[in-house]
Amino acid sequence: MPNLPEASPDTIPDAELLIIGVTSPLLVGLYVDGHLVQRYERREKTSSALPAILHDVRYRYNLKALYYARGPGSFMAIKVTYVMAKTFSIALDIPLYASDAFAFNENRPIKAIGRSYFVKSDGEIVIDRRCDGVSGSFSLPLRLDRTLFSQENEPLYILPAV
Repeated sequence: MPNLPEASPDTIPDAELLIIGVTSPLLVGLYVDGHLVQRYERREKTSSALPAILHDVRYRYNLKALYYARGPGSFMAIKVTYVMAKTFSIALDIPLYASDAFAFNENRPIKAIGRSYFVKSDGEIVIDRRCDGVSGSFSLPLRLDRTLFSQENEPLYILPAV
């Protein structure tokens, strides 16, 4: 994966940012011309890791759009990711797009609570307590497929009945 050199203020490259913050580790990808050029992976809490990444990216690149996985996954991680992405979107006056998290783990089950998993079948996301599947790990695509995203970007909270 190519790494771009530190840019001077006159030559700051345009970029797009993808955040997958539904579970640990937090994954953030920086895309230039649709290609992944910088990858961040952090295991600490999203509330600690994401501000540092956003700060770094903000001063090295001219962000043109933000993308994020809006859920399902960890309620708090999704909430923190959304608030930070939405704030950045407003502050920088750039669009925010979202997709469900299944786009980044090969449509595998996503760990919920206890023995429960989120599964997507026929376009519907449900909680399955009998799921045999192992939760799929998440990955950043090498090429940003903008067709996976929409402007429907509010978090996708799916909470099990208590």
